[in-house]
Amino acid sequence: MTPEQTILFARNIVRTECAAVERLEGYIDRSFVEIAETLFHSKGRLIVTGIGKSAIIANKIVATLNSTGTPAVFMHAADAIHGDLGIIQPEDIILCISKSGNSPEIKVLVPFIRQMGNLIIGMVGNLDSFLAQHSDRILNTTVAEEACPNNLAPTSSTTAQMVMGDALAMTLLKMRGFTAQDFARFHPGGALGKKLYTTVRDIMSDEGAPTVSPDADLNAVIIEISGKRLGATAVVEPQNGKLLGIITDGDLRRMLQSGKDIQAVRAHDIMSVNPKTISADELAVKAFHLMEQNKITQLLVLNPEQDSTYCGIIHIHDILREGVV
Repeated sequence: MTPEQTILFARNIVRTECAAVERLEGYIDRSFVEIAETLFHSKGRLIVTGIGKSAIIANKIVATLNSTGTPAVFMHAADAIHGDLGIIQPEDIILCISKSGNSPEIKVLVPFIRQMGNLIIGMVGNLDSFLAQHSDRILNTTVAEEACPNNLAPTSSTTAQMVMGDALAMTLLKMRGFTAQDFARFHPGGALGKKLYTTVRDIMSDEGAPTVSPDADLNAVIIEISGKRLGATAVVEPQNGKLLGIITDGDLRRMLQSGKDIQAVRAHDIMSVNPKTISADELAVKAFHLMEQNKITQLLVLNPEQDSTYCGIIHIHDILREGVV
């Protein structure tokens, strides 16, 4: 094929699969609601099974369900009829995925599950099939055609299965009121976990809490900022620990450009009052967004366990180094 023909061919594959997904919208009806409510109220797990490419999709659906609060287990249809039926417990519900609904393994497996008394949901692309006729509930994933030019390789059908699985998982997530905090509990590792789980306290600088009194001279201010290497220092009232303001490298530069008498300058003369602050228990990603919104590179950190007193500084470099964003 010429490059132009290749582009047209690939674009047609995308259009065909998009059409298959759009068709699913019409299949979401009251029966979908009944299935979602049944799973929501179930005291057991959802056992998801399939054969061939449908088994691969089943694995993905299980992963999505488990990560969003619905206990699920994958059971390969071929392995099930060779001993893995023991996975199924009395209160479990079975989701069986198949395009044709007539695979030999499905025809053997489904009657055994029915004998065990478990509810069967068939995600199937052929409503006249064995699976459709022997399921208690149906998730219709019928497609007009595969994207494969020979209409053979599972393409549109597996995409439809995956999207229907996502629709079911996200519906259950919504019904459970599953929050970002819940999500974080199941994703503590990697960038996602860091974003949803890491607090300011976890990553704030260990260089100490740079502090000067409001009457500190310029020399003391410069030494404190340079020594703690955070580009700023808090100005705190020594008698009561009250946070008064912040002095940054930028404040120092602006003061020098103003032509003030350096010997007479005191911290309270150049500090910025009402500095941006954040609680040590807030998520680090919130600190990052506050810095972005205010076009600053550090925030003063307050300790909620000690009457929100100043306890340090978090710098944008701390967040970037940790890989939170």
